[in-house]
Amino acid sequence: MTNTIKGIVPTNLTAFDTDNNIDWDSNEILIEWYIANGADALFAVCQSSEMQFLSLSERIELAKFTVKVVNGRVPVVASGHISERIDEQLTELNAMSETGIDALIMVTNRLDINQQGTAAFNHNFDKIISQLNSDISLGFYECPAPFRRLLADDEFKRCVDSGRFVTLKDVSCDLDCIKSRLKMAENSTLSVLNANAAWAWPAMRAGAPGFCGISNNYHPDLYAWLLKVANQYTEVSAEHKKLADELAVFLSLAALTEAYGYPSFAKLYHQRLGNFSSIHSRVNQFNLTEKYWAINSVIDDLITGNESFRAKISQLENT
Repeated sequence: MTNTIKGIVPTNLTAFDTDNNIDWDSNEILIEWYIANGADALFAVCQSSEMQFLSLSERIELAKFTVKVVNGRVPVVASGHISERIDEQLTELNAMSETGIDALIMVTNRLDINQQGTAAFNHNFDKIISQLNSDISLGFYECPAPFRRLLADDEFKRCVDSGRFVTLKDVSCDLDCIKSRLKMAENSTLSVLNANAAWAWPAMRAGAPGFCGISNNYHPDLYAWLLKVANQYTEVSAEHKKLADELAVFLSLAALTEAYGYPSFAKLYHQRLGNFSSIHSRVNQFNLTEKYWAINSVIDDLITGNESFRAKISQLENT
């Protein structure tokens, strides 16, 4: 079983061609881009991957493809956990567990579909765990679709105490909650990965072992540098701390582009980088550039900001 999942973990996009088929060539280029830009693990099938709009066979094929391309360089985790009925969830989870991934990520809201609370969650938790592949490491994802279902403290503690869970993608967007979870998970196999860009730097400073937000689709290397500074905070210079504070503000504001038709906006960004041949999305059926005027100018500014901070970091590290 995998020991833990931590560091910078992009939520993988899925590239499609204009005929609505998975574009495997572009997906391979994207995977290589993630790794070249500081990814410590990859979340291969998740909401950013448009998992709710992929068939089970496509989800399985996408996970297998990612594992094959990565070839052991970093851990690969995947979810694709979208069904409502528990028997169907077990089918998709057990199928995903056989793809070669390093950890199987369950979606919290699937275990409490009618929002009945901890009793219902625990009942479904026990039923699923008892019938899952016992050799696979597990994780939870507080996916906001179709609704955000946060883990209660006692539910989180069950995951910690089980010894099978290696990560939580935390979507609480609450620093106090993140700190509490970090405390509960101390000396365990479970790593708490914040997903909110506004809290990324404070969470790292509080001991979060990484970041698993959609902004890793734009600048995972910049988050990797922030994490490095956070991990060495007592030893780094005042100039490092000052630049980290400035970078954190830029990253927080850059994350607001999520409102501009994500994941299509991220696909347009990667098309500009030369990684994607198409920005086709199964989630968004509108024309991105027609709906959001001057969106290409926003992409220009994002690229300029990225390069500016990369240059500042390089200069600081080489002085």
